[in-house]
Amino acid sequence: MATSAIKTLVVKSSAFKSNEMIPSQYTCNGLNINPELTIEELPTNTKSLAIIVDDSDTPSGCYCHWLVWDILPERIIQEDSVPGIQGRNSMGENKYIGPCPPSGIHQYHFKVYALDNKLSTLPPSTNEKELMAAMGPHIICSGELLGLYEK
Repeated sequence: MATSAIKTLVVKSSAFKSNEMIPSQYTCNGLNINPELTIEELPTNTKSLAIIVDDSDTPSGCYCHWLVWDILPERIIQEDSVPGIQGRNSMGENKYIGPCPPSGIHQYHFKVYALDNKLSTLPPSTNEKELMAAMGPHIICSGELLGLYEK
């Protein structure tokens, strides 16, 4: 892992602002597609990006909605895209599953990681815990966009 001063990635979306409601088109009540993400402050030594989207407000702990790695280190992740290799979410599927809380307002964390390497050897059966373990020594910095949703 890089030993220089660790920067924080700035993660934004044209669809919603941090700590605001996620539009329904990005949820189970809409088109169920990923929103566009803009990443700022990418370190020059970034070789790839990884994204994890999860809901930390579930009774059983964290619920993973999307995980994807080996994303080219570009500033924009397009809406409704598959920018890299998708792993297995908490539904056991290799795709984006939009917010769909059973009740109340839930918080959704769109976490982006800048890595100093690619993780191409990971199989598509990789889950969030396995991805975090594989990324650990390669994380240069990370950032997060927090969105809210209520059915």
